[in-house]
Amino acid sequence: MTQDDEAVGRLRDAVGRLAEETRGRTRTHRSHDDADDTLGTVATDDAIGFDPFPLLRALARHGAEVVVMGQVAGILHGSRELTGDLDLLWTGDAGQAAALAAGFASVAADLTDDDGRPVACDPASFALPKVQFRTADASGDCCTPALPWGDLPIADFLARRRTARADGFDVHYLDRADLIRMRRAVGRPKDLRRAAELDQGV
Repeated sequence: MTQDDEAVGRLRDAVGRLAEETRGRTRTHRSHDDADDTLGTVATDDAIGFDPFPLLRALARHGAEVVVMGQVAGILHGSRELTGDLDLLWTGDAGQAAALAAGFASVAADLTDDDGRPVACDPASFALPKVQFRTADASGDCCTPALPWGDLPIADFLARRRTARADGFDVHYLDRADLIRMRRAVGRPKDLRRAAELDQGV
């Protein structure tokens, strides 16, 4: 299902508001991995200069099929809370690994495994259940259904993804109900707050 560009407009607005909020902020050497469970990544250094569009565009250009989750997906659905990281979900299908590697490589991404150990930006690394990435504009996690998601039907979430158009490429993101369910399953204060916001129909 293709949505109009209103969702993308909300994300562009959020990127602009974040740039204003972080202008002149002193760095604290805290990354998105160091975010607390209440404020989230907006309070970390990764929020400074955060812009998910270059990476999303690069992945789309190389044919990598990823679905945005986390607070960027929340913003696409209308949440007003800002964020400083980009969380991605993909099927884990080996046939997509080369496209993912090419997309990340095209923006000079640094990749690590879930324990923070550097891994090569090549298809073999995308056999991992999750890789963490860092580019000049965005950092975050790129996850597959192989992670221990509990009883969340991640394959169904991927199938129900929403799509918005952004300057010649598609941005796929979790359906609102699935994002709310994922938030509540994680259960941190920021997740419960954001789930409640989305549940109110923002």
